[in-house]
Amino acid sequence: MQPTSRDEFQIAIICALSSEADAVTLLFDQFWDEESDPYGRAKGDTNHYITGRLGKHNVVLAILPNMGTNSAAAATASLRSSYSNLKLAFLVGVCAGVPKVGDYDVFLGDVVVSKAIIQYDFGRQYPGHFEVKNTVEDSLGRANKDIRAMLALFETEHMREILQAKATGYLKQLQAIARKKRRRAKYQYPGIAEDRLYLPNYIHRHGNSCETCGESNDLGSTCESAARTLCIDLGCEETQLVKRDIPFENDSDFTSTIFIGRIGSGNTVMKSGEVRDWIASKYSLIAFEMEGAGAWEEVPCIVVKGICDYADSHKNKQWQDFAAATAASVMKAILDRYIVTDAAQSLATVQPNGQTNGQPNGQPNGEA
Repeated sequence: MQPTSRDEFQIAIICALSSEADAVTLLFDQFWDEESDPYGRAKGDTNHYITGRLGKHNVVLAILPNMGTNSAAAATASLRSSYSNLKLAFLVGVCAGVPKVGDYDVFLGDVVVSKAIIQYDFGRQYPGHFEVKNTVEDSLGRANKDIRAMLALFETEHMREILQAKATGYLKQLQAIARKKRRRAKYQYPGIAEDRLYLPNYIHRHGNSCETCGESNDLGSTCESAARTLCIDLGCEETQLVKRDIPFENDSDFTSTIFIGRIGSGNTVMKSGEVRDWIASKYSLIAFEMEGAGAWEEVPCIVVKGICDYADSHKNKQWQDFAAATAASVMKAILDRYIVTDAAQSLATVQPNGQTNGQPNGQPNGEA
């Protein structure tokens, strides 16, 4: 039933990029604001929202004006001022993955879910090394009990299999809707041949023809032109690729693996394989992203992000659409298991005329 006020929303979704929000909205079952915004916002709130229903939950979607922890903190605080009864927020989008989690290889399109957040660029710079501030006073801490209990459930083999199966179904649904709507984003799996992981110390740069990033430069500097050039066009050597056992035979067999663990968050874009491995090992991280630390303290939060690169210098945007789609699909699968409180359910009462508290029911999306 359509909510009558902002007080009836318990679930928020936050995206840093419009392209990430595009993937999420393809999985909405209904929209409450197709003709106008029926809910408004609190004084001083500069966010703009999309409202609707995902499964049995009413959700509000906010898109950040900029990337980074500071933007996320400000926007989430404004979100909380307008939607004061939020119980859970999902930060959904793309991230950079750590190539190996425990004994498992990680592949582009896999999805990470936050058990905790480490702000890896917040700390003290000593001569020769940097230390993250991780005392009790400085730490972002664990998620609340409600979130921890739900994530503990998903860490069981049985529930993880169910979660991955549901997410796979939602991904196929998202792809079908995108085709029907003729969306420009490329939500199909790019193919394992396009999933290239290079050795950590192999840098994406020009040869000696470039003064800035030539191979003779021991500092490992790269120029902006190299950073914008694809590996295949730059001539990155295939002999420098990491050899991995592919867990599937054909591209059509690919299924996103869900990893639950500690995620690094900061305002710095990670573009070094060696630094990535050092920080990930020291703080037991499974991925890097740029908004979680800002949203974490404002509202109970779960970061759900699809891996679109390996946090090294060999970055490209080829995988962003697919990774955003896999993240959106996992988020909806998690939300299916989230239990809304009785108080929130009782707020929406059905009147004799079939309407909810005098408000007309929302029109179904018809395709989700």
